[in-house]
Amino acid sequence: MRLNDLKNHRVGICVSGGLDSKTVTSRLLEAGVDVLCFTADLAQPDEKDVNDIITRMGATGAKTTVVDLKADMAEACFLVLKAQATYNGGYWNTTGIARAVTVRGLLSAMQAQGCTVLSHGATGRGNDQVRFERYTNVLAPKMKVYAPWRDPELLEQFPGRKQMAEYLTAKGIEADVGPKKRYSTDANLAGLSHEAEDLEHLTTPCLIVDPIMGVWPKDAPDAIETVTVRVEKGRVVAVNGEAVSPLDAMLRANDIAGRNGVWMRNALENRVVGSKSRGVYEAPGMELLGFAIRSVYQATIDRRSEGLFAHLSRLIADQIYDGRLFDPSTQAALAAVDHLAQYATGTVELGLHKGNIYFQRMTDVPHSLYNEKDSSMEESDGLNPASSQGYLEVQSVEALAMAHAGQIEDRIHG
Repeated sequence: MRLNDLKNHRVGICVSGGLDSKTVTSRLLEAGVDVLCFTADLAQPDEKDVNDIITRMGATGAKTTVVDLKADMAEACFLVLKAQATYNGGYWNTTGIARAVTVRGLLSAMQAQGCTVLSHGATGRGNDQVRFERYTNVLAPKMKVYAPWRDPELLEQFPGRKQMAEYLTAKGIEADVGPKKRYSTDANLAGLSHEAEDLEHLTTPCLIVDPIMGVWPKDAPDAIETVTVRVEKGRVVAVNGEAVSPLDAMLRANDIAGRNGVWMRNALENRVVGSKSRGVYEAPGMELLGFAIRSVYQATIDRRSEGLFAHLSRLIADQIYDGRLFDPSTQAALAAVDHLAQYATGTVELGLHKGNIYFQRMTDVPHSLYNEKDSSMEESDGLNPASSQGYLEVQSVEALAMAHAGQIEDRIHG
């Protein structure tokens, strides 16, 4: 859709209260468009009071509705944690899963107020445009989408922050762009992603980022902090012996792991649109709880199920990143993960120290497959070492056949 296509619609704009949000909202109102603003409360740690967005956007003359999605965001975190759905070598999908929660929650609020168009502020070069629009398509197929930063008219009028600031100032709207930004930040309960500006240069060190959820490992305490996590069926139910809801668990884990410098990560990720993006990420609570759940999985999931789980985990991670959480294939994979996680119950004690997490002990694991007697290198009542003779003789049949047939290749010779 273009600006001129919006005249007979009520438009719901996803806003953050920043320069872009105020510019687009003001420009649509100037064009005579019926506009309402919506923002999601995702327990974002960079926003002291999410209701301040109402005040900031109020200067444009538009009404803003804050939708409380903190509990939904926490449940989404638990979904990612249970599936261990990390993308591109460890990224906890913090932004990708937040977009599913945001669009799902804001769409309901927009439709309740008669909106027929969802407008988002994602650029035409990134992942979020795909996520916002695909989730709108699948959850509200009759809803139209307007992307102002793909509209040639707005791109020509506002090629940069300077032009946006001048436009708002002329309207008497505060447009403090502040000092030149070194990077931009997107935040939610799961974590923060820092990217763009100076971080686009691979010669820029990741240490230019000032952590919001915690500290860099070098600034963390010298002493090891011990934390205990209770997991039941792949879900965290208690932290340090206290029962917690998903939201409580995430808030506590973020605080504990953050102060110990856990999970400050630099990454070059593969975007949906084909390019690569450089980012610096914070996700301390996800890493802490994810480590605890992974430890219980190691004790309770058998070898072949673990292989299946790894495949499902990768599929789910890719789907979340691509804006496909609600697709049938993703939902089927999540159902399979639920089945594999049904025996993942146990209590894990971990030590946190300067960005590292150490396993200390695991107890109360009723479905553990680990048997000390079978695994012991010392004399025990477990597996009889002599019993391995027959197994190895059977294995030797195939090995010898391949060797005699000349099918064995040595690729490690000098």
